[in-house]
Amino acid sequence: MLTQIELSPEVSIAMSVKMPVLALESTLITHGLPYPENLETALAAEQIAREQGVVPATIALMQGKIKIGLSREELTMLANDKQAVKASRRDIAYLLNQGVNAGTTVAATLFCAHAAGIKLFATGGIGGVHRGDGQDISADLIELARTPMAVVCAGAKAILDLPKTLEFLETFSVPVIGYDTDKLPGFYSAFTHYDVPARIDDINELARFLDTHWRLGSSTGVLITNPIPLESEIPSSLIQPAIDKAIALAEENNITGNAMTPFLLAEVAKTTAGRSLQANIHLIKNNVLLAARLAKML
Repeated sequence: MLTQIELSPEVSIAMSVKMPVLALESTLITHGLPYPENLETALAAEQIAREQGVVPATIALMQGKIKIGLSREELTMLANDKQAVKASRRDIAYLLNQGVNAGTTVAATLFCAHAAGIKLFATGGIGGVHRGDGQDISADLIELARTPMAVVCAGAKAILDLPKTLEFLETFSVPVIGYDTDKLPGFYSAFTHYDVPARIDDINELARFLDTHWRLGSSTGVLITNPIPLESEIPSSLIQPAIDKAIALAEENNITGNAMTPFLLAEVAKTTAGRSLQANIHLIKNNVLLAARLAKML
């Protein structure tokens, strides 16, 4: 294990006695949700995992360490830290040396969790190929292509180019599984028009599939797409105009790079009067529940 990794006492004990551990990312705390929803959602997600008999390991960079598992005090500190930055895979070494607090993206969380020996990770939605520019590809996809972990999500974020994102995953041999769905979930919406390559409805079968994938020595991750509950979704016909408006505003203001996603999510939340924020929270909790059940079986 990397010397920069620091396991929380809870995670350390769990791993030593082979209890199931579930990785959780922290950019939802630092950049994805406003305060106090960020802290409330992080605590609720951890509680959902614990209720399933699974130890949550929220991952972040803090004080020069890769923290695998955060105390309540550390979660509170991160949720209130307006200076916390967003860390992708490329940023980890630099930010560790700087000693600053950082929320880990999907890519960074995959790297850190894998280094710590964790096999399963729950998040909201992954990054992907951005609209308009086929070269603007999230590091999340690259990391999925080279890290043998399972990621439970509600699809790629709806602000992205979903067909190109699916094409990238196919090119790099990343299995995309629809859990109880034939269609790719649309983050805020339960379904899109795009087919997933494979569907699994039973969690026991899903666990067997992951075991087979890893026994084959496959070096890629597995993307398990889990639709937001229907009662919490925003239909595509309602959310798409808000997304289009946010993208146009980002272009007007020359917002690019890792500032793009937080900006778009905030603008969509404004346009939908907070409805997208609530959908985001519900889908995160739903993904943690499925991932925790799966972690227990594995």
